[in-house]
Amino acid sequence: MSVSVDPGPRLGPRPGPVPWVAMYHSVGDCSDDPYRITVTPERLDDQLGRLRRRGLRGVSMGELLAAHGRGEGRGLVGLTFDDGYADFLDHALPVLRRHDCTATLFVLPGRLGGDNAWDPLGPRKPLLTADGIRQAAAAGVEIGSHGLTHVDLTKADDATLHAETDASRALLAELTGAPVQGFCYPYGTVDARAVEAVRAAGYAYACAIDPGPLTSLHALPRVHIGQNDTAVRLYLKHRLHRLRRRPVAGLR
Repeated sequence: MSVSVDPGPRLGPRPGPVPWVAMYHSVGDCSDDPYRITVTPERLDDQLGRLRRRGLRGVSMGELLAAHGRGEGRGLVGLTFDDGYADFLDHALPVLRRHDCTATLFVLPGRLGGDNAWDPLGPRKPLLTADGIRQAAAAGVEIGSHGLTHVDLTKADDATLHAETDASRALLAELTGAPVQGFCYPYGTVDARAVEAVRAAGYAYACAIDPGPLTSLHALPRVHIGQNDTAVRLYLKHRLHRLRRRPVAGLR
């Protein structure tokens, strides 16, 4: 005798595998780089070339998530550049174009034309000006917020948390003339309060580094890519990604 089982109410879409997202910062001279945040243009060129030869193309987070939402994300990986360093225009953008890639650039509208003052060690690196950010946007780069001034949101009071999320989004929208959909947590640090503030500010997604149980569209994990990531390391970082990360609801 066969027995039918009522599966119960549907609880929405099943979680899908988290997409692979590369986290870059500065592209230039890495001879003095205590935080390992810099890759040379030649290394970036080699890394993107290897991805392309494996049938993968780097795209912005907006493009990546839209493709996954349609079930068409196969063959795409995310490319993100944190902090908005001025070297992006001269060193990263030409390499992206050479490999037919796009990217998301997370910038700090409260430090336009400043430098990485939050880093106590290493050289001072200039940040993009307002005009530089507009140039990147005009070149097809997605502009996202990295907060207002690069502070740890998990240690911010309510007023600072509001400024770093809501105010930075409004400033960037005014600067670029386009809605800002993405956020990136400074230092990669995240807690439930920060995630809720980012969601409430109206961002469609947010990037972290390793958010663990908080993994979601508003706390997406990323993989640090640096100067030492040659062929084997890059291959392993891509292959092992899904084994280490939690699925994300709404992606497929």
